[in-house]
Amino acid sequence: MGTDLRAELRVPSELLEAIRSLPATREVVHCQTRFQIPVFATYGACPMCGEQIKVRSFSGESEIEDIFDAVFEWMSSPKTSGEAHRRIAEVIDDLDDVAE
Repeated sequence: MGTDLRAELRVPSELLEAIRSLPATREVVHCQTRFQIPVFATYGACPMCGEQIKVRSFSGESEIEDIFDAVFEWMSSPKTSGEAHRRIAEVIDDLDDVAE
């Protein structure tokens, strides 16, 4: 890949805000029961009937969770995981500085 995507791809500020504000869980309704499942889960189990319910990838459309999946895949690569962990530590330090 010889192209610098940073020069070609514009990331909307609304997308960054959506990522920053993504909740840790999503609400699901099944059997007239509302319950929470982890936001990145593809399936959730209904606490009333135990049925496995698909909650992601219903259509061919990309979802915000797909962005995270792509990033998780990149971060998991042996070539990039060290850099990913280093940057995560920096972000945590920056958040700690802001909280103080």
